[in-house]
Amino acid sequence: MDVILLIKAAIMGIVEGLTEFLPISSTGHLILTGSLLGLTDAKSKVFDIAIQSGAILAVFIVYWARLREALMGIGHSEKQRRFVANVFIGFLPAALVGLTVYKMIKAHLFNAPVVAGAFIVGALIILWAEKRSQPVPRVQSVDDMSPLDALKVGLVQCLGMIPGTSRSGATIIGGMLLGLSRKAATDFSFFLAIPTLVAAGGYSMWKERHALSMADAPMFIVGFVVSFLAAWACVRWLLRYVSSHTFVPFAWYRIAFGIVVLITWATGTVIWAD
Repeated sequence: MDVILLIKAAIMGIVEGLTEFLPISSTGHLILTGSLLGLTDAKSKVFDIAIQSGAILAVFIVYWARLREALMGIGHSEKQRRFVANVFIGFLPAALVGLTVYKMIKAHLFNAPVVAGAFIVGALIILWAEKRSQPVPRVQSVDDMSPLDALKVGLVQCLGMIPGTSRSGATIIGGMLLGLSRKAATDFSFFLAIPTLVAAGGYSMWKERHALSMADAPMFIVGFVVSFLAAWACVRWLLRYVSSHTFVPFAWYRIAFGIVVLITWATGTVIWAD
């Protein structure tokens, strides 16, 4: 057993778990960390996708009571049927875009200038969204959302496919701009992550299954477990954070990270390509 490889897997798990649900783009952080750790081969790309499952499991655990309520009540509760339908509606745009144009996005947009630009532009949008006069949110909770609200947030989620944008950042900030409260936008972003990441991860794992073997199991298990623990802590913290704080600190962090992307690209430290 390669202990050094397991340590690297744990580090990647921490990075995935901490960045997947914050508005700072997990993809950019995984590329940088993987490059610095020497995890850049085809197997490592599959590993990056696989450990998302740990982060998704954390959402299941944190929101288990709400998810169980929806599943148990879908047969007799209009409220629960609307909730499940809204999550499905919000998921559809990303599914359609992923199946039709994601290959083109990866081929043409996965480069350092785009990643850095997405980080910085995303930061400016966050700063503008937080600085503007805040109207009273039209939607106070996820249960108050209409199908049209869910569709709009789902369309905004597609922006997260641009590397460096951040899926969670697009859905949370986009949801707020569309009239959702900070809490409702954050909750719906987490719920949307479940089908979106499961579908994306399952599809990618199936396509790259030839690159895996049983010998890789320890590395994947460590990454999965650490990603779960880090994401669990992060989600619980973020839910407390949004109740009394803005996302401005994340915006300044994005600007700093965008500069890091450009520096590592210009010096050749990191190969910013998929």
